[in-house]
Amino acid sequence: MRTAEIRRRFLDFFAERGHTVVPSAPLPTPDPTLLFVNAGMVPFKPYLTGEVPAPWPRATSVQKCVRTLDIEEVGRTTRHGSFFQMNGNFSLGDYFKEEAIAFAWELSTASVEGGGYGLDPDRIWVTVHHSDDESRGLWRRIAGLPDERIVARGDEDNFWSMGVPGPCGPCSELYYDRGPALGREGGPAVDEDRYMEFWNLVFMQYERGEGPGKSGYPILGELPRRNIDTGMGLERMATLLQGVDNLYEIDETRPVLDRAAALAEVRYGADAEADVRLRVVADHVRTALMLLADGTSPGNEGRGYVLRRILRRAVRSMRQLGHPEPVLLDLLATARDFMAPSYPEVAEAYDRIADRAASEEEAFRATLRQGTTVLDTAVAKVKAEGGRALPGAQAFLLHDTYGFPIDLTLEMAAEQGVRVDREGFTALMREQRERARADARARKAGGTDLTVLRPVLDEHGPTDWRAWDTLTTDSRVLAIMGATGPAPAVREGDIATVVLDRTPFYAESGGQDSDAGRLSGASVEAEVLDVQRPLPGLVVHQVRILSGELATGERVHAAVDPEWRLGARQAHSGTHVLHAALRQVLGPNALQSGSYNRPGHLRLDFPWRGALSPAARSEIEEAANQALRRDLPVDVRWMTLPEAKELGALALFDETYGEKVRVVEIGGAWSRELCGGTHVAHASQIGTVALTAESSVGAGMRRLEAAVGVEGFGYLARERDLVARIAEQLQAPRAELPDRIAGLLDRLKSADRENQRLREQTTRARANDLATGATDVDGTLVVTATTDGGDARTLAVAVRDRLPADRPGVVVVGTPAGDRATLVAAVNGAARSTGRDASALVKRLLDGRGGGSPDLAQGGGIPSERLPATLASVPGLLADA
Repeated sequence: MRTAEIRRRFLDFFAERGHTVVPSAPLPTPDPTLLFVNAGMVPFKPYLTGEVPAPWPRATSVQKCVRTLDIEEVGRTTRHGSFFQMNGNFSLGDYFKEEAIAFAWELSTASVEGGGYGLDPDRIWVTVHHSDDESRGLWRRIAGLPDERIVARGDEDNFWSMGVPGPCGPCSELYYDRGPALGREGGPAVDEDRYMEFWNLVFMQYERGEGPGKSGYPILGELPRRNIDTGMGLERMATLLQGVDNLYEIDETRPVLDRAAALAEVRYGADAEADVRLRVVADHVRTALMLLADGTSPGNEGRGYVLRRILRRAVRSMRQLGHPEPVLLDLLATARDFMAPSYPEVAEAYDRIADRAASEEEAFRATLRQGTTVLDTAVAKVKAEGGRALPGAQAFLLHDTYGFPIDLTLEMAAEQGVRVDREGFTALMREQRERARADARARKAGGTDLTVLRPVLDEHGPTDWRAWDTLTTDSRVLAIMGATGPAPAVREGDIATVVLDRTPFYAESGGQDSDAGRLSGASVEAEVLDVQRPLPGLVVHQVRILSGELATGERVHAAVDPEWRLGARQAHSGTHVLHAALRQVLGPNALQSGSYNRPGHLRLDFPWRGALSPAARSEIEEAANQALRRDLPVDVRWMTLPEAKELGALALFDETYGEKVRVVEIGGAWSRELCGGTHVAHASQIGTVALTAESSVGAGMRRLEAAVGVEGFGYLARERDLVARIAEQLQAPRAELPDRIAGLLDRLKSADRENQRLREQTTRARANDLATGATDVDGTLVVTATTDGGDARTLAVAVRDRLPADRPGVVVVGTPAGDRATLVAAVNGAARSTGRDASALVKRLLDGRGGGSPDLAQGGGIPSERLPATLASVPGLLADA
């Protein structure tokens, strides 16, 4: 049974039993504690924890997931994949254990003809928490399982919580016996390769307290509403139903593996290490395809770094298999063909996916070339100094700065007879991870830990958010968090996080900066510095108390600065206009991948290879301003997500959308995007869009920046004044400035060429004089000299070439540069045949520093005052050699 069919049967089964089918959320998640969705329940977390009322009592989904904690295990085990799909059915205060167990058993064992998966019931084992006698009894009654196939396990295996105070409960897992050829008898407690887990049923029925780890925390009592959260591994079920050994061989990954094997001209199954590399390629290419489809771009941090690492591991594995040529486009196209039946977006977005992948592979190939040079130099230095190990710091530099994989460093160093200080490298990596974890822990709203805010949301419910409708509200202070935690009040000079029952302030999201404004009360005046949504439904305000005291429960007047909001609306609508103009000029692949806008300023990132020409920039700017001149209407409509997609609205990446979405149109179909920001009513209210910069922000990614509104007019006025000053200085009409400046540049280049010709003429004349005055040292003609022109290398070579070819000749030229000096040594062919070596001579003169070839070498670092004595020592060194 193909994976797409397994997916369809799951959704159909639960839809027929009253579950709402919920589409997979994008892989990037707004949860500040996660980079990507890593479990099927993540999109349902606000409903399962009660933070937000559930829109349905029953739901089902097949959720895309990415986990990279076990990335080193990919390819080496039968069950680790960085990308996987989790089938789930959820009860949100509706049914509980009995129905969940009955559903799982029915779907697993029902005949294929009857819509099930047809698993042999005699080969299914289950586990239950050792305290969960109710589940044990239900498995006996519903499934008829004997006690020996109902295994009791402890908290580590069969009790679920999120790791923090909140919902928790026992779970029951289903395993399938794949037969004695794959391991030992005895059930999942003995061998989890033979007995493969394929479904986990979580029974959320308790509330846990504070405590570390997976056990040892107190159970505070029963939840007021019990939930069901289940997860069936789609790839694991495909492994079972397709009769393959591991998830890399199912129908959605095996074609990539086979294509990789064909390109590398190896046979899968012939060599264990090659098989691991092929499985890594198959897994990572599919993962990269799905991340790219959901809008993640390769980068140096966060989500982008995860994707970059995955892509580069795939390329590196192919190189290890003996295929050094570009490979990603070929493999991604194969993955696309087999994933598109379940996820049509991978085909729709494939041009963009291919472009970004090709750019990243090209950049990595350049990285490999550059890193190889750095590594070779470092290894040569280690060997020259008599060492046998490359320092961990050098390996970390290669990894961190050049993106050079540690396994490549280990391999290439070993080929040159040098080991790597792996322990030092690991220690530096550990320090980097700790810093990253500290940064993640510091991602808090206004310095407030999210666990402090959850009780506020639980008690008072979602914030009454009115930013779309008004600039002012009369509000009540629900909670205040100071520098050390919850506070009853804050005073003049304090900065605190404040939660209001209702607010007119826009919270930073969708690329739009948060509003600025004031909170005013009977005895307080406060400035609003920042507004965020740390939890779904909750808006918090970072404020500075300007005067008086702000206390919990106090009534305040919340007012957005109208000038700030006007500028924000102009900038956000300007971003939409610029995006539409960009696509109009460059085509549909120029799709916004990130943006930021604040009053007067916007920036927009998009995939594109190479800088935009001045003509393209002008055309984009002109298209944007034409929309403003036509005064295109700005309309906002609400509709379902499928309706919006049918209408052609652009859903921008890294955003999470509910069942109803807000579509912002500028000129109807000309610009139609899903957006939650604030906007002008007509395009002309933007004022102007003036492009101020275009730059690279990574391989295959460009950034446009623009000034809008009053700031846009100000930017254009400054440009006008600058042109006027230049015209005045050149005493030329403005229209003639380009030709006049071009003429000046031509004259400068001509003068530079003439200066260079004169310098070369002077060097040749001096070289002749120096060669004529060479000193004979034991049959070798020796010349030493200094030059202040920075052309020591040119002079040394010129003198060497003027010495008689049949006489050994050595030239050393020094250049003082501030308080340090450099040396260049040149040796002719006759001197080389007598054993003279320029590199060895430089090292002797510079106490081991410097290097080069036997014919020409250089180095530096000695104090300038030592230069005359160093040059004077050359004849003696040559006489002693």
